[in-house]
Amino acid sequence: MTLAADSSCVCETAIAANFNERRMPVDILLLHYTGMENGEKAQKWLCVPESQVSCHYLVYEDGRIVQMVAEDMRAWHAGAGTWQGRDDVNSRSIGIEIVNPGHEFGYPDFPEIQIGAVAELCGDIVARRGIAARNVLAHSDIAPERKRDPGEKFPWQRLHEADVGHWVEPAPVSGGRFLTHGDGGPPVKALQEMLSLYGYGIDCSGEFDHRTGLVVAAFQRHFRPEKVDGVADVSTVETLYRLLQALETV
Repeated sequence: MTLAADSSCVCETAIAANFNERRMPVDILLLHYTGMENGEKAQKWLCVPESQVSCHYLVYEDGRIVQMVAEDMRAWHAGAGTWQGRDDVNSRSIGIEIVNPGHEFGYPDFPEIQIGAVAELCGDIVARRGIAARNVLAHSDIAPERKRDPGEKFPWQRLHEADVGHWVEPAPVSGGRFLTHGDGGPPVKALQEMLSLYGYGIDCSGEFDHRTGLVVAAFQRHFRPEKVDGVADVSTVETLYRLLQALETV
């Protein structure tokens, strides 16, 4: 079996074992970190049937890009999750695994050469596939109850400067009123409706429950990474409002 590179950014190919036919067109680009001790171990795991996982692309710390599944096929990278009220994110997405040991193994910064390679690859994919800026997502965005990757250290602003993804300047972290676990009523319902409108899977119940806190934390990791605590402070709410206001321009 051979694998032809879909992107000119690809340095080499390595065929993953786990993939199947898509059930719907691609409209999401999903970014992960590998969360393993090193890239070689991650690549081997992504290639064996017993892992039950795969990805389209793997990006090493030195910027080397390996394609593992053809873009037209459904790689198994997302797991259970939703975005904009729709599930089967694997069928809807192209998955990029970025080599980084993640939170369980020290979570180092992403090297600039690696981020440059990710930005170039993402730019190529969104241009060819017509993926909307708001649908360039973190794994934690579609599965906030399970995932934290690629995490608060991933430089989403850097990608946005390369014309990839949706971003606004986060509102400064400061004091003031906030919403947190146990709160309820119209302000909480309005927060949940704003998060849902952007795309997050959340029940607009008007109760700040555990799930709401996880979704707020996922939002913060992506769009307000200075402080990730799952508390909807003034900065979080204002940043979310700015993103929604900017949607008509992306």
